[in-house]
Amino acid sequence: MTIDPAGKLGAKPDGLWPPPTNPIRIDAFDLSVVDDPHPLYLAHEREIEANWEKEATANPHLFNGQMVLQRHLTYDRGVIRGVAHVIPYSTLLWWRKQPDPEGALHLFGFAVIVSSDGAIVAIRMSDRTANPGQVYCAAGSLDLSDIIDGKLDVAGNMAREVREETGLDLSEAAADTHFYASHKDNRVVVFRIYRFPVTAEELTVRIEAHMPHDEEQEIDAVVVIRSADPEAHNYNPLMLPILDWFFASVRS
Repeated sequence: MTIDPAGKLGAKPDGLWPPPTNPIRIDAFDLSVVDDPHPLYLAHEREIEANWEKEATANPHLFNGQMVLQRHLTYDRGVIRGVAHVIPYSTLLWWRKQPDPEGALHLFGFAVIVSSDGAIVAIRMSDRTANPGQVYCAAGSLDLSDIIDGKLDVAGNMAREVREETGLDLSEAAADTHFYASHKDNRVVVFRIYRFPVTAEELTVRIEAHMPHDEEQEIDAVVVIRSADPEAHNYNPLMLPILDWFFASVRS
C-alpha cells in the first residue's frame, strides 16, 4: 500500500492495502517525524482556527495540544513506513469533518485488552472528549511524548494511553507477537492483542477504581465485549473490523 502526500490510497508493485474488513499483519514500523509544519495546516490555518473556536465553545474541556499527523504512508512486506508532522489538535478536528479527508492520514494505535475469559474490555468516551459516547479500545493520538530520536513509538503510545485512561499496566499482559492494521477514510488503526490473566469482571473493577482519579475524566464506562455484533454498542467504526477479526479467530 502507498498513501501519497495528497492522502490517496494507491498501489505499489506488491499490491494494495487490504480492504478494511481484512486486517493485515504488521511486523515493523519506520515512522519518522519531521520538523516543518504539515502542509495541510499551512493550507487551511484560518479554517482550522475558526473551527477550533466553535469546537472549544461547544466543549470547553477540549485541549488544543500538540499531536502527530501523517503526510505519507506506505506498506511493504509487513512494514509500515511514513512521514509525519507535529500539529495542533485543532487540525485533526477540522480535517476529520471534511467530506473527502485528503491531505493527511491519521495513524493511531488500539491496545486490544483481552480478559482470561475471552472478552475484549473497552471503554465508552465521556462528554468531555471529542468522541462522546463512542466505544473503542483505550487509545489516544500519537504526540510529542511518543517521539524517540525522530521516530514514533506505537507500542509506547499504547502503553501510555492505557495506563492514563484505565490504570492498567500492559506489562502485566501477554502481548501477541504481531501488530495488525486496518483502515477507513484515510485513518489507519494499528492494533495489538494484550491478554491479561484475570477475568473481565476483575479488569472492570480495576478500571472503575481508577476512573475517579483520572484528571482528564476521559471515560465514563467500562464496556465488556463478547461478540462481534456491530449494534451492541455505539462503536467507533474502526472497531468493527477488529471485532470481526478477533471473534472469528476465537471461533476457528
